[in-house]
Amino acid sequence: MKNKITLLFVFCSLLGFSQVKDSTEVTYKKRVLESIEVDYLMSYYKQNGIHSAVSGGIGSEKLTDLTSNIVVAMPLNDDDVLTIDAGISAYTSASSSNINPFNASGASGGGGDDDDRVAAGPSGTPWQASSGASAQDVYASVVANYSHSSDDRTLVWNADVAFSNEYDYTSIGFGGGIAKLFNDKNSEVSLKVNAYLDQWRPIYPTELHEYASYGSGFQSNGYFSGVTILDKFGNASTAYLPSAYKNWESTNRNSYSASFGFSQVATKKLQFSVFFDVLSQTGMLSTPYQRVYFADKANYYIGEAQYIPVYATSQNQGVYQLADDIERLPGTRFKIPVGARLNYYLNERVTLRSYYRYYWDDWGVTSHTASIELPVKLSDKFTIYPSYRYYTQGKAKYFAPFDEHLSTEKYYTSDYDLSTFNANQYGFGVGYTDIFTNAKIWKFGLKNIDFRYSHYDRNDGLNANIVSFGIKFVEQ
Repeated sequence: MKNKITLLFVFCSLLGFSQVKDSTEVTYKKRVLESIEVDYLMSYYKQNGIHSAVSGGIGSEKLTDLTSNIVVAMPLNDDDVLTIDAGISAYTSASSSNINPFNASGASGGGGDDDDRVAAGPSGTPWQASSGASAQDVYASVVANYSHSSDDRTLVWNADVAFSNEYDYTSIGFGGGIAKLFNDKNSEVSLKVNAYLDQWRPIYPTELHEYASYGSGFQSNGYFSGVTILDKFGNASTAYLPSAYKNWESTNRNSYSASFGFSQVATKKLQFSVFFDVLSQTGMLSTPYQRVYFADKANYYIGEAQYIPVYATSQNQGVYQLADDIERLPGTRFKIPVGARLNYYLNERVTLRSYYRYYWDDWGVTSHTASIELPVKLSDKFTIYPSYRYYTQGKAKYFAPFDEHLSTEKYYTSDYDLSTFNANQYGFGVGYTDIFTNAKIWKFGLKNIDFRYSHYDRNDGLNANIVSFGIKFVEQ
């Protein structure tokens, strides 16, 4: 990463040297940003599915998320702009509540202190959504970006810092980029690098956390004291010993990326761009609360014995299978996405926007993404945005469905985000533009309003609906 940053500054220095003014002085230049702009963005997301990774590849994936962002872009002078993007997201999830599915009265789910657990042991019904900290979370983030443009507006560089935090995860990021315009500003090349230094505060599945704390005596100590564990025949058993399990020793996750781009105005009607990214991750790349079940190990349960025979074919409310281990994935991952955009101006009313991306990584995942959007200008103020996106993916070499991994494997996951699947997304939006910013709030005039809806369908049973709303104001 140090080498990447050094190369970036060398590149900046060379470009800066090439921009030494000649004898022709710039007597007038337009400000990069005329006045303060404020964007307020909000989205509502709701999904459902049947392959919860928290429960080893089966179970409810119900989740709702409400997100809001405010983005303020402020001109510091003719050449410099500071942009602050602050956001907050709140979700509720039946899936993550199953980190501790045994308690519906408020226990947090396996990773907390002893005082956070119910002394009498698991209560409530298996598969019932817990009301504890693992059932909902709040994610907060802030990004600050500073950009500078040269006098002739053909060279732009920027730097940014980012911070985000949620219940079990904190991220700190920083980066920078540079863009060079040439050919009468019809061509542009760009380079951007970023680094994110993240830290887990791991929450583990309750039964595995207790085993790590008390070993073979966990059924007579702590959270599971006095609790009856059943074998596959419904008989009480003390043989459940998930010996493959151990807590993670290192909980950091570092991500580094470099993005290269080229865009070109080819004709009056055609514009295209291509990009190539290189991404590298190291550290704890597994999700610590996602369970795995081994096909070559005996199954053990908590719940009502009569429901055990039908557990594997239904998400039965009367039984829960205890995990053999958590997801284990390599400590490194290398990713390469390559893509292109093409925009074509059909006429004064209709524009075609298209996008394609190919993705590859060293975990074995490959994917293709293609999308098309057709903005139709109904009037000077109103535009509609029908869109369609198709995605297809090949599975990671470490993926297997529920109860199909073997204990002899080194890496394993039952997260269907790493499986083979296809997905379709259909969208529609409406945009309103107030050219003269006639509507005002305080000293800010309304510039535009954007409303969009999308429906997402995946062939493994996951589906989602997304509603988003955006409004922009300009200082006057």
